[in-house]
Amino acid sequence: MKHRYLPMTEADKKAMLETIGVNSVDELFSDIPEKVRFKGEYNIKAAKSETSLMKELFQIASRNADLKTNVSFLGAGVYDHYMPVIVDHVISRSEFYTAYTPYQPEISQGELQAIFEFQTMICELTGMDVANSSMYDGGTALAEAAMLSAGHTKRKKILVSSAVHPESKEVLKTYAKGQYIEVIEVPVNNGITDIEALKGLANEEIAAVIVQYPNFFGRIEPLKELEEIVHANKSLFVVSSNPLSLGVLTPPGKFGADIVIGDAQPFGIPTAFGGPHCGYFAVTNKLMRKVPGRLVGQTTDDQGRRGFVLTLQAREQHIRRDKATSNICSNQALNALAASVAMTALGKKGVREIAAANLQKAHYAKNAFKAAGIEVVYEGHSFNEFVVKLNTPVKEINQALLQKGIIGGYDLGRDYPELANHMLIAVTEQRSKEEIDTLVKEVGDLHA
Repeated sequence: MKHRYLPMTEADKKAMLETIGVNSVDELFSDIPEKVRFKGEYNIKAAKSETSLMKELFQIASRNADLKTNVSFLGAGVYDHYMPVIVDHVISRSEFYTAYTPYQPEISQGELQAIFEFQTMICELTGMDVANSSMYDGGTALAEAAMLSAGHTKRKKILVSSAVHPESKEVLKTYAKGQYIEVIEVPVNNGITDIEALKGLANEEIAAVIVQYPNFFGRIEPLKELEEIVHANKSLFVVSSNPLSLGVLTPPGKFGADIVIGDAQPFGIPTAFGGPHCGYFAVTNKLMRKVPGRLVGQTTDDQGRRGFVLTLQAREQHIRRDKATSNICSNQALNALAASVAMTALGKKGVREIAAANLQKAHYAKNAFKAAGIEVVYEGHSFNEFVVKLNTPVKEINQALLQKGIIGGYDLGRDYPELANHMLIAVTEQRSKEEIDTLVKEVGDLHA
């Protein structure tokens, strides 16, 4: 056998050709005219032995600035958080790792229960009534929330805060274009949604108002004030939230949010290269029949034993597009399981402690930057991210930091031209006092 991962022998090839009634591979492709067939050599390297190939691939991979060999202060939606060791052990079990859609409850109880527990924990964190079994990521969850709002209210305008993640806003605009929905951005003031601007834009044509909590700049939005403006016009209040922050922040559900969505990446899902992640989607009872994706419910069998089934929506609903609440009929069950295992391992106390550590360490870093003479913009409450203003382009500073084993913060000038030379810094529970002090010193030297 020549190929370790493509184990087709000559005998296999011969049997397959005989089955379809063809004598050779050339005959199989005889319908393709000779003049369009490729006759040359492919511009690829010559084949290597497995040992040589693995060595080359490891050398290439080692050029990545990973979080094992570098200290990261990069957040902007993807964070370096503690992952309990048990997470990988559980999700690597074959019954989860290879599981597909649990349409047959009689053989899918383990998968269904895992999803049910995820839904339950998301409801507890967000203060909402119902959560689905996950979405692809936070961006698609936000866009789906907007589409649900437009369908529910029969309105065609969405207000979204400029302090919502830029990538999520782009996903929203892509969704909205196909549905002929107008997306209007609400400006920010001191790093949070401008209340007065929102009052001027809010009216009875608005399907939903979308804010982020904490927002893209790390600031804590005043949800109580926002909710009063939103519901005064019978619009839906949609809040995108970092689920870990809800360990210390009041849940959006307590402020009257109609839909709470976000990305579960902070719980047990590695940063990787920005994905795959797992979006969550939670609503009030009045909207549960319009939730996209899957919902798992608890029931009993004919012998009174506890069991779990997909509920409220049939698979066919997503196939019949004219009747569907969404064209997403899949989810990220494996990553939802990872989040569930992480939340279970941490427990309520652990989630609260880690969230508090994020809050405290970011506050320490903020004060350290101020003491070093570096301006921290947007004064006020924040979670684990904050913005500093520099005298040198952020890209140059980040390149210099990387040479010292530090992954710097996010360059806000990429998405907000008015914030050129502004860096969004994330400080999670993973960062030590020494690492924070080193960052402040190095940035200070480059900033001067």
